[in-house]
Amino acid sequence: MIETLLALVPTYGIYIVALSTFLSCLALPIPSSLIMLTAGTFVAAGDLNGPTAASMALAGALIGDQVGYAMGRAGSARMDTLTGKPAKMAHKARRMVDGYGVGAVFLSRWFLSPLGPYMNFVTGATRMNWLRFTVSDIAGEAVWVSIYLSLGYAFANQIEAVANIASNFSGAVTAGSIAIALGLWLRADHRKHLKKSTTA
Repeated sequence: MIETLLALVPTYGIYIVALSTFLSCLALPIPSSLIMLTAGTFVAAGDLNGPTAASMALAGALIGDQVGYAMGRAGSARMDTLTGKPAKMAHKARRMVDGYGVGAVFLSRWFLSPLGPYMNFVTGATRMNWLRFTVSDIAGEAVWVSIYLSLGYAFANQIEAVANIASNFSGAVTAGSIAIALGLWLRADHRKHLKKSTTA
């Protein structure tokens, strides 16, 4: 499937790029970063127009993010019906999004990109302010598109090696960030239980 998509880039270039970024933002397994790297090589060869490719990639990503946010928002009413511990967790999630949502959205567009689609659903479900979501989304996606198209352009002859490095780096950073977050959560939960046991 990946080879088929990449083979279509020279012919349907900007449309394939836009479609791939759109679908990847809905958590579908589309190699959008690799497709953008490939598009960058075609820009370097003069087969694709750089600003047009970047605009279409950005447009596809932003539309996909908005659809994901809207899907989360549509399901947010169910969070209001929760009771007990799930309700407390939902309230905590909303507080966290209110406090860190802008930075989380921005970083999940490019630095922690595997988390991006899920962040769309979460921010929608927790009713993050739409304008705050959109502004941080635009900034983050602009960085993502710029990085991958520029890498494809600059390293057109070593595209496979660059793709592997970028993929491994992104995966490692995301896994490390999740591990740190889980560690902090476990530590906070442990302290909470210790506090309860000492006051009991």
